[in-house]
Amino acid sequence: MTDPVSRTILLLDIERYSDRDDVEQAYLRRMLYDVTDRALEAAGIDETLRLRADRGDAVMELIDANAPVTALLRALLTEVPSQLRAVNRMASRSAQIRLRGVLATGYVAVDRHDGWVGSDLNHACRLLDARLLRSALRERADDLALCVSDALYAGVVRHDHPGIPAADFHAVTVDSKNGPLTAWLHGPVPASEHGRGRATKDHGERGEEAPGGSGDRPAPTTAHPRGHAESGGRQEGGPAPAGDRGAPAPGAVLHVTGGTVSFGGGYVAGDQHGVSGGNVTGDVIMGGSTDRGERP
Repeated sequence: MTDPVSRTILLLDIERYSDRDDVEQAYLRRMLYDVTDRALEAAGIDETLRLRADRGDAVMELIDANAPVTALLRALLTEVPSQLRAVNRMASRSAQIRLRGVLATGYVAVDRHDGWVGSDLNHACRLLDARLLRSALRERADDLALCVSDALYAGVVRHDHPGIPAADFHAVTVDSKNGPLTAWLHGPVPASEHGRGRATKDHGERGEEAPGGSGDRPAPTTAHPRGHAESGGRQEGGPAPAGDRGAPAPGAVLHVTGGTVSFGGGYVAGDQHGVSGGNVTGDVIMGGSTDRGERP
């Protein structure tokens, strides 16, 4: 067995492969290889930097650690979906190809049977087969559901490189034979996984606005104890009286210092001055004097 070497691990798997007949499966495998080759070429990764393993309905690529991961991620997010749309546009319903994908990083060794050995590779395979990733592809209209490992997110994605928006990735936890695995799903978390404890917080990478912040502060509801105004059965807080601290709110002001005020029936304390059609205009002060609105 060779010594373990740092590699970028790419896995792509065909959805519902076993539901197709032999002719359709052969066609889907050709499309899978074509899409994979074009994506790697678009990322500038030639065959000398790759090792490929065939899994029947999936392909596994071990990519040299010196190959640009950012370029590969951009190709997976743009080139692969574009290719899948073009292929599916011309294919019959039974020949539609949709893919689950995992991009990870880790140490992998090659044994004397050309088999690949490494716990990081095992973890990537667990992510590819996870129910959450299957649900994500099933519930979305896109033809690709991509997941990246926690290590690759920390080393590349979270830095928000051009064409790789970190905000589009969401932290998830998937079950495996080796215990829970943390990963990052591109696109929305499937609705079927909410409430199952599979989705997690984004480790504080993106904060949430605290209640009471801008646009979240409730309006005052307590009226001044000395009186309130009613409009259509709804009680609202009024401006503070002149004796209180702080300037009153702008607008017409009604001061009540004694006596009885009645609205309705077309009168104010029995006097029709300043009243028209049930509306009171000007400043009305009772129990004191005023410079405006007094009758000579």
